[in-house]
Amino acid sequence: MSNFKFKLNSSGVREFLQSAPVQTMLENKARAIQQRAGDGYEVSTYVGKTRANASVRANTVKSIKDNKKNNTLLKAVR
Repeated sequence: MSNFKFKLNSSGVREFLQSAPVQTMLENKARAIQQRAGDGYEVSTYVGKTRANASVRANTVKSIKDNKKNNTLLKAVR
């Protein structure tokens, strides 16, 4: 057996997770979910301490009720 040791470069991983290509990928995935969910949903992206984040949320009263009743966002993720 070999004694292989692996040490992850935390700062390199953090830099990658905050990079522009990752932000673009997250934005594209969130936009696809927004389109599947329909009207009344909005996308927001931001860069946190360790990674970029994207979210889709119900923005209108109609979409909030629709999401509560039908789990629209959950179904749009699949």
